[in-house]
Amino acid sequence: MDTDSRFDSTYLFRLIYKHRKKLIILLLITAVVAAIVSSPLFIEPKYKSQLILFPSSSNSISKSLLTEQVNIKQDILQYGEDEQIDQMLQILNSTRIRDKIIERFDLLNHYGYANSKYKYTKLHDSYKKNIKCKRTEFAAVSVTVLDKDPQMAADIANTIGEIYDSTCNEMQKDRAMQAYKIVEKAYLDKVHDIRVMEDSLAVLRSLGVNDYETQSEMVNEQLAIVIAKGDKRAIKDLQEQVEILAKYGTPYVSLRDQLEYDKLQLSEIKAKYDEAKVDAEQILPQKFIVSHAYKAERKSYPIRWLIVLLSMLSVFIFALFVIVFIERVPGEIQREREEETNKSKHNLRSDKLQDKRETENTDKGKKKPDERRDSL
Repeated sequence: MDTDSRFDSTYLFRLIYKHRKKLIILLLITAVVAAIVSSPLFIEPKYKSQLILFPSSSNSISKSLLTEQVNIKQDILQYGEDEQIDQMLQILNSTRIRDKIIERFDLLNHYGYANSKYKYTKLHDSYKKNIKCKRTEFAAVSVTVLDKDPQMAADIANTIGEIYDSTCNEMQKDRAMQAYKIVEKAYLDKVHDIRVMEDSLAVLRSLGVNDYETQSEMVNEQLAIVIAKGDKRAIKDLQEQVEILAKYGTPYVSLRDQLEYDKLQLSEIKAKYDEAKVDAEQILPQKFIVSHAYKAERKSYPIRWLIVLLSMLSVFIFALFVIVFIERVPGEIQREREEETNKSKHNLRSDKLQDKRETENTDKGKKKPDERRDSL
């Protein structure tokens, strides 16, 4: 091969054709070995099940059902947006759900790490490899489970969806119950205060103060009339009523106005109390299930044809590289040696010619003085 034809396609095709039998045999051996290595004897097959979810837009039952003005984002039938999707993914990948799944399905023994030295580290690594939760291209959330048992793979995926609801409700109930206790205390305290004021007003009414403003106006009018008539007994009775109104009228007015204000507050607190009670005692699903996980009929891992294909391709490329190396390297080495030899010969000739010229120049220099002496 000459220098201008190095590594062109024609050269490669000629090499492949020249060593076609060796390459075919090598590829057949590779295919058989890859098929055997990727068989269940060496790689445990796994089955895939997938659960598809949408998060709900609202987590508060009271705001969705009891509030008069409901925002569309608080509608219980509205799908969640990016924020809710991120929250769902965070909870699905949390240790709370992971630990519940590990405990319920006894994954420590199922994965065979019960007697391992670092069993929990290996268990958690296997959990991450076999159970993945991620966002889909359609703004949903997928829960994908790989397992050697196809039924267990489907059960784990569906159970994760169920545990997601209970986990969300547990986290929300903790806060909702605390809020409910706070509002309940405020509500009961306000009810107690109102009862005390009502009892106090009842005592004042028993003393004759029923409506301070109206009574004061009427008693003053009657007092003026009886004074004009000179009825001393009536004057005395009316003066006693005036004294009672003067003594208890101010407390009556204060209690009455405060009672009216507190009853308005009680109405607002009662509404919050009812909402907090609903949030603390009732639950709603936190998700919409688009597709339940089901038992797979065919394994998803390993993909034998892909392993065989990639193995054959890798071996073919490597074999071709080796063939090119074997075919070209000795010739290149020989060519370099010949070039070095020719170069050495050329240099040697150049040196001899240079020496010959120098000798001739020296001889010429000696002849010139002799010729001059002869002429003299």
